[in-house]
Amino acid sequence: MRIIERLGLDDDRLLQIVRTMQALLAVVSLYALVTVNWGLVINAGVSLAITFLPGYLQDDLRLPMNAGLALWITSAVFFHAVGALGPYAWFGWYDSVTHALSASIVAGAGYTVARALDVHYDDVSIPPGYRFGFVLVFVLAFGVLWEILEFASAGVAGVLGGQPVLAQRGASDIVFDLFYNTVGGVLVAALGTARLGPLSNALAGRLDERTGR
Repeated sequence: MRIIERLGLDDDRLLQIVRTMQALLAVVSLYALVTVNWGLVINAGVSLAITFLPGYLQDDLRLPMNAGLALWITSAVFFHAVGALGPYAWFGWYDSVTHALSASIVAGAGYTVARALDVHYDDVSIPPGYRFGFVLVFVLAFGVLWEILEFASAGVAGVLGGQPVLAQRGASDIVFDLFYNTVGGVLVAALGTARLGPLSNALAGRLDERTGR
């Protein structure tokens, strides 16, 4: 039995939580516009846009995005955007939690795409024993790219003035970020790949349709 089932949360309740998070992100985006906080506008606005990705994948690409997956994705971007309001500065653990949660999304996306390509192409083969390592390498590579973006954001803010869109807190922050990125990747690689099987198979099916196979 899944954890959400043990908590008595059905799909309707999960979607209510998603809609509530979307509404709060819209409020934060509006507040950022009114206060002319462009860093928060970008953080909250992009996060809000990402919350509609599950609906697009399900309605337009016909991929099986259930309420649990929608909540997973929405939670990651929601807590990141809300963190810019203060929690990142108030609570030392908050950044670690959001990094692990975001990394789990990256790991899930990497696994889903890799598995779909494995199913779709006859000359592409990723043995099950290598998928764990692939997910971790993918997450770490994305984490390094994210740290570079944080440094770039700080540099741009230094030239143009204002607050950076992505906060960077020094070398120790990089180490902890990459560590918790790894934690998120390990959790997905070890526990989540079975849950993502239907999604990766459906994506492989869409690729088959596009290529006429």
